Amino acid sequence: MSMSQIQENLDLSEEVSRHILGAGTDSGLVMIRGIPELAVRARGNSLMLEGPAEKIELVKKFLDLLARRIERSGAMEHYEVRRLFDQFVDEDTGLSEKSEPFSELITSFNGRLVRAMTTGQQNYVDTIENNTVIVARGPAGTGKTYLATAMAIKALKEKRVSRVILSRPVVEAGESLGYLPGDIKEKVDPHFRPLYDCLQEFIGMGKFEQFVRQGIIEITPLAYMRGRTFNEAFVVLDEAQNTTMPQMRMILTRLGHGSKLVITGDHTQIDLPRPSDSSLLTLGDIIGSVESVSFIDLCGKDVIRHEVVRRIISAFDAYQKREKEKK
Repeated sequence: MSMSQIQENLDLSEEVSRHILGAGTDSGLVMIRGIPELAVRARGNSLMLEGPAEKIELVKKFLDLLARRIERSGAMEHYEVRRLFDQFVDEDTGLSEKSEPFSELITSFNGRLVRAMTTGQQNYVDTIENNTVIVARGPAGTGKTYLATAMAIKALKEKRVSRVILSRPVVEAGESLGYLPGDIKEKVDPHFRPLYDCLQEFIGMGKFEQFVRQGIIEITPLAYMRGRTFNEAFVVLDEAQNTTMPQMRMILTRLGHGSKLVITGDHTQIDLPRPSDSSLLTLGDIIGSVESVSFIDLCGKDVIRHEVVRRIISAFDAYQKREKEKK
């Protein structure tokens, strides 16, 4: 790849200037200046760039997409500009493999396009599409459950499966529901609220309740999966870090013909009495080489909540690394 040095001045519209040339460490100008080997100066509503032609072209594509997003959706927050920028620029090389927005998965009940927002998330979506058993590991806010549920609804709408089954280990140390008041639905409803929220966003409350009544969508505690076989089903096991190895083996052997299983979890949020009992810690060693089974790890760069969440996760990771080094 040629890395010839060129100079170019880019005139920005008023709208793009407000997003790029603002003050603070989150400004678009700071992001662009972080691209290696690229010199950037701002004057008025213009950017003066000097560096490899490929990297200047990358900045131009980013600014063009930013302008189109602003025109379509209005003003963007700093963290939204950062997310868009991360689609284009790889921190290690300064160049990106993707120069266009990721394709939409489904349209939500309110008409919003649901799509992957980072390269890591797009890899996750592609992995789900091309494998039978998918294990997604990563911190909160990376879209593990959200995108898995979106892909489940997409498969249902396209008639590739006949039902969607979402499960969680309800009470992490043994799923003891008996002491909770009410029937089984009342006992587990609070624990499954995040899954309800996703489904209602994607298909609306009315359709969600109809599908639950018809058995097309089933939300059930992991303990109630034993002894069943799921054919033509899209199964999502959430909070998998709180499953023991016998529980994990049980869910993995439930799959029947035409089914898909997505397992999501975060090894930093294990609630089991003995964290070492978490199946998520050793699952890769056991089934990592099995055909049609794929593991994918999401990271802080894939966090799609507020930018401060990304920073908090990075701070915790740095703290844990320091503590491990002390030991």
